[in-house]
Amino acid sequence: MTILLRTSRDLPSDAEWRYWLAVTDSDVSRLETARKLPRLAHRLEAAFDACRTTWWELARRLARTPSAGLSHTVACGAFGSDFGLMLAWDLMVRELAAESEPCLMVCDDPWAFRQLATRTGVSAGKPPSLLTPAWKRTIRGFAARSKLALRLVASVLATRRFNTAVPKGARTLLVYGHPGSRADGFDVYFGPLMRELPELKRLLHCDCPPSRVAELAADGRTASLHGWGSMVFALSMPWRAWRPGPADRSGEFGWLVRRAAARENGGGGPAMNAWQMHCQRRFLAAVRPTAVCWPWENHAWERDLCRAARPLGVRSLGYQHTVIGPHQINYSPRANVDGLAGLPDVVIADGPAYRDELIAWEVPAARVVIGGAWRLPPVAGGRYDPAAPVFVPLSAIPAIARLQVEAARTLAQAGRRVLVKPHPMYPLDFAEMPGLDRTDTGITGHPLLSAVIAATGTSSLEGLLLGLPTFRLLPDDRLAVDILPAGITAAAVTPDELPAALATASPPPPLPYGRVLAPPDIATWKSLLFGDIHPAPERKEAVLGQ
Repeated sequence: MTILLRTSRDLPSDAEWRYWLAVTDSDVSRLETARKLPRLAHRLEAAFDACRTTWWELARRLARTPSAGLSHTVACGAFGSDFGLMLAWDLMVRELAAESEPCLMVCDDPWAFRQLATRTGVSAGKPPSLLTPAWKRTIRGFAARSKLALRLVASVLATRRFNTAVPKGARTLLVYGHPGSRADGFDVYFGPLMRELPELKRLLHCDCPPSRVAELAADGRTASLHGWGSMVFALSMPWRAWRPGPADRSGEFGWLVRRAAARENGGGGPAMNAWQMHCQRRFLAAVRPTAVCWPWENHAWERDLCRAARPLGVRSLGYQHTVIGPHQINYSPRANVDGLAGLPDVVIADGPAYRDELIAWEVPAARVVIGGAWRLPPVAGGRYDPAAPVFVPLSAIPAIARLQVEAARTLAQAGRRVLVKPHPMYPLDFAEMPGLDRTDTGITGHPLLSAVIAATGTSSLEGLLLGLPTFRLLPDDRLAVDILPAGITAAAVTPDELPAALATASPPPPLPYGRVLAPPDIATWKSLLFGDIHPAPERKEAVLGQ
């Protein structure tokens, strides 16, 4: 069949098409909801899953350019890049072109439009302007990086005084500056580990502002990576960007690569990655810590940390500190251009389910140990009551959080009581109404609930551990990242499907905590951080998937 590809300002007559679908952030206000492509959200998620190998293969190819290590796209991070989502739209066009019903596809994105127009079976209208948005992103990106350069110079000057808190050879936790961490030995990512092991030092990631560094450094055991940075290097930030090569910009997915580079370089992300890598390399060379342990997510800067640490004899310990699932393909070494060489010496899993997930994704079993979950302690079940409120923990992604709020309003209007909890780091303002109340209490703080309507984050897992009917809300224009390990599922529903699914909901089979996670084992942590174990000599390792 023919796919009619149009912008929202150039729609064909209704008689020319049967169903419509719209690429992320396109205007669909003039289209009838009743004619939206059936099961669009489910099909989009399935397309994303089907593009996993394509993204890995492209990432390894893109990674051969000198600046690729600064990119979230090349790291295959579903939270930091929507490149996989664009691959999914591209696949959907090819799938729909093989079906019988004519479809209208609305796309206001100038790069994605040009990519989709190259596919067989697509009849494209006039593409949206490219020149103006491209130049806007270029100018905005340079301005953002220039501002960043000045901020980084100030950060070096403000934090260098704390460097002595991490002496040579120290065992070090490298952590983000989470607002819940404290100077009394508690850290959100590692719980009371610094109290349990007093010789540990804490080093704050470059995302942590100097004011927060000063608060946490009151313990005398905390410093900032900024303190090892060069102010001369900081002044080079305006020119730090991801620049794909000519072949990458002209291949089968060339328009999507151009789009990804324009979006990333339209802000300070690549430059901030460059600064993080610069500071951590200077820290490793100056301090030569015996071991460095950090909340591991296999981002670009983490791969660089592993590569820099190994030749110096520094033991790298990556802690899989949070939930992961089928969409977070960045955790696999298949996203690494150098395969296993970009992995930590040891990956510390938070429990058996996620250990098995990592091994299934080709992290060598010999490198994985279970250290336990500092951030997700055991929870008790038996909290289900069909007459209790529905709990809606909002996503960190604003568009998805707004979708959750609208779904909650629909339930409240139908007579259900709904509790909506804003995300602690990315709060969304919304108006309460009869039956819909705001709560700042987490899921475990409510004595009785009837269901959980999650989208992203840990709440879907917590809901299942509590024995509650748990639903994962699917948007139809972007990805709601699934964080559940293999064999554990929450019902995936769209807002339209939710009321009927909720009306027939019943408690799921019991999910034992020990099947998924493990309590922290101090003996294991002490052995990893303070044992007389050193990384093997650096060697060349095969690139996986080739």
